[in-house]
Amino acid sequence: MAAMRIAVAGGTGTVGRYVVAAARARDLDVTVLSRSTGVDIKTGVGLDRALDGVRSVIDVTNVTTLSSRASRDFFTTVTRHLLRVGAKAGVRHHVALSIVGIDDIDASYYAGKLAQERAVIAGEVPYTIARTAQFHEFVGQMLERMRGPVAMLPEMPIRPVSAREVGEHLVTLAQGRAQGRATDLVGPVDELLADLARRQLAHDGVRRRVLEVRLPGAYGRGIASGALRGGEARDESSVTFDEWLHGEDHFRQLSGGDGPPRRM
Repeated sequence: MAAMRIAVAGGTGTVGRYVVAAARARDLDVTVLSRSTGVDIKTGVGLDRALDGVRSVIDVTNVTTLSSRASRDFFTTVTRHLLRVGAKAGVRHHVALSIVGIDDIDASYYAGKLAQERAVIAGEVPYTIARTAQFHEFVGQMLERMRGPVAMLPEMPIRPVSAREVGEHLVTLAQGRAQGRATDLVGPVDELLADLARRQLAHDGVRRRVLEVRLPGAYGRGIASGALRGGEARDESSVTFDEWLHGEDHFRQLSGGDGPPRRM
């Protein structure tokens, strides 16, 4: 019997690499949708060939922007290409990664994720929207963007989850039937972004000061509200931030490793 074939959009990114590793560990036939494999998901070039025979698509694409317009444009464009070609190719399940608690934060980056969800719902392919909390890796990404001796990070209560566990979660969903909206996945501990940053810097031996600031507007109020920790109806992952900080996955991020993650 032929292995189930899945395609991963964004398969070379932070969580995408773990999706690909988890799928291959389960002996699935994995196609990575990227320019390196001849596919441009922003224009749709190469998608027809890449999605031929694919049963499930996992979309973990991402864009780095705080512009509502840019975020909406990116996520709706990519989603519509994937759904249009997917429907034509006979894809039976589209799994889209989204973020917990963003319903009332239709601004900045989150505006694009909400637009993506609406596009998925309006599409022709049966779908699962998988909302998760921010990844543990998000802390380092924020610190990297804040150059200089002081890192000014937004007031942001979160319940972070490891990207590795998210990857496993998405593959499990892709192997099953379309659910519409899956149960949210969050981490095991309530945290504050600034506190996590201080602990990571101390662990890595980096002397930098972290200041927590309240961002203005609807976006700032939304991320400071605690909504990004998720609601009561949720599943919890097992790896805490401090466990992740002392593990291989943080070392890989710190060293800039881009090879396939080893099983732990």
